[in-house]
Amino acid sequence: MKTFADKVIEFNENLQFTGNLPDGFEAMNPYLDNPETMTVMQEFYQKYYNDNRQRKFMIGINPSRHGAGVTGVPFTDTKRLDAVCGIKMESAHTHEVSSVFMYDMMAEYGGAEEFYKDVYINSPFPLAIVRKTKNGWLNANYYDDKKLFESVRKFMIDSLKKHISLGVDTSEVFVLGKKNAEFISALNKESRLFETITILEHPRYIQQYKTKEKQLYIDKYILALKK
Repeated sequence: MKTFADKVIEFNENLQFTGNLPDGFEAMNPYLDNPETMTVMQEFYQKYYNDNRQRKFMIGINPSRHGAGVTGVPFTDTKRLDAVCGIKMESAHTHEVSSVFMYDMMAEYGGAEEFYKDVYINSPFPLAIVRKTKNGWLNANYYDDKKLFESVRKFMIDSLKKHISLGVDTSEVFVLGKKNAEFISALNKESRLFETITILEHPRYIQQYKTKEKQLYIDKYILALKK
C-alpha cells in the first residue's frame, strides 16, 4: 500500500503544465530545473509523511522562486530545510519571508514533525509563476492577471482533486490569503471539493506588515488547526 509520502512524491514527479500562459508570464518547474530539488523533496516527504494518516489541507497561492520554487517543499527555504528539517541542499541557498513565519508557528505548534503529522500544505497551482518586468523576472500570483487565471483554472481544479486523492480531510480546508480564498471559493462552488473554507492571513503578509502582532497570528493558526 502506498504511503502519503509515496503519493506526494509521485504527484511531484509527474507534475507538468503544458498549457499556454499569457505573454510576459512563465511557469517554473523546480523539479526539472534542478535535479537536487527532486532529491531533497523526496527526502522531506519520506521523513515526515511516511504513513497513511489523514491530514488537514492547507492551501497556499503558488510557490515562490525562493521557497518551494527551489526546495520543492511548500513554505520552506533552504535555511529552514537545513536548520529545522535536517536536510541540506548543496546547490542553492535561499531565504524566504513566508518560511520564517511558518516555521516559527510550527515551533509553537509542537515542532515540524508534529505539524506535518497533522497538516499537508500545497498550492492549487504547484509551480512557480514569474512575470517579466523591465528589471527582470519577478514572482507572480496566479490571480494577478485575469487571462493568467483563466489559463491555469482547469489545471488548478485538477491539481486540487489530485491533492485530495492523497488522503486529506475535505470537511475543512485552510486557505492562506484573503484574495486566494476568493478564488478558491469560486473553484469550490464549481467543483464542490471542500465543505468549509477557513481563511488564514498569508505568512508573507504577516511577516512583512504585521510583525508586531505576529504572536496573535501564530495563535490564530494553531487554534484553527487544533480545534
